[in-house]
Amino acid sequence: MKLSFIKNEILIRAKSKWILLDIPEVWRYRELFYIFAWRDIKVRYKQTVLGVAWALFQPFVSMIIFTVFFGTYAHIPTGNSLPYPLFVFSGLIFWTFFSNTLTNASNTLIDNGNIIQKVYIPKVILPLSTVVTALVDFCITLLFLFVLCLYFHFLPSMALLWILPLGVIITMLSASGLGLFLSAVNIKYRDVRYILPYFIQILIFLTPVIYPSAILSPSHRVIYAINPMVGVIESFRTVVDGSMGIDYVILGISACFAALFFVGGLAYFNKTERFFADII
Repeated sequence: MKLSFIKNEILIRAKSKWILLDIPEVWRYRELFYIFAWRDIKVRYKQTVLGVAWALFQPFVSMIIFTVFFGTYAHIPTGNSLPYPLFVFSGLIFWTFFSNTLTNASNTLIDNGNIIQKVYIPKVILPLSTVVTALVDFCITLLFLFVLCLYFHFLPSMALLWILPLGVIITMLSASGLGLFLSAVNIKYRDVRYILPYFIQILIFLTPVIYPSAILSPSHRVIYAINPMVGVIESFRTVVDGSMGIDYVILGISACFAALFFVGGLAYFNKTERFFADII
């Protein structure tokens, strides 16, 4: 009897430097992407007393603290007709989405080091999968925002139908882009996970979460919009207020820099990806 063996060979080639994101390869590993995302969601909520209420805990408590100290005592103006609690919370839901995505994406390669060393996967799906967990939290806090709108008798304008998804896309691009960059840096310099929380604490004061960007001069607002969250939060507040006074220049600048951060972060990630398994 003659036995015939068919030898299966898998050839892994280096990606072209002109291809930032190999979409066909990511699509082939889509089930793994879902597994990582679902695992993070289960880990976040498994064996917790309050369950999904934890998604509300951080922005809700922050809203109360900011309202008491900055709204009641400091009398910071909102720049529109929104009451201060609704003003702050409408900024916090996007800010929390951004900060959670950035934090989780920055640490994901270190947290999954054993997988990276043992099997081949498109490593880019690890930071990108963290967006799903943060998006689930965002949807929960968004529902609570609508409850606040009903409580304060505010009806968002119809522009919400396109400002909301656009704001989500800009936030995802900016947070995942910076997360890709920092996750690659974190492989070599482990200081990132210690510096990042401090950086996020500082960055919230450089974002119009507790104050309106209207307090700045027009020329300074243009520079201020380099922070992608500026255009997102200010535009979202405008539609929550029920008005149509969206500053398209600020929103456009923020969108452009969000795309720039994503492309730059992805380019650096691809450039250093080949060394991950050796260094980690």
